[in-house]
Amino acid sequence: MADIKQHIFQELASLEEAAARLRGTAVAAGKQTDLEVAILTEQVKNLRDKNARATDMIEQSISILKKLK
Repeated sequence: MADIKQHIFQELASLEEAAARLRGTAVAAGKQTDLEVAILTEQVKNLRDKNARATDMIEQSISILKKLK
């Protein structure tokens, strides 16, 4: 009977260790995801700024071409 109890406690300890590792992995993955989202958000912001500047330049170019006609 003592062997069975010991085996059960060993299994529970193994499960507890596995759960702790999984929690650590989940936290790390969450931080990685947050970092990726922050990077992508910044990239989208930069692309929108560049797009707005390009649109302004195109509009200015069209205006100049129309004046030249």
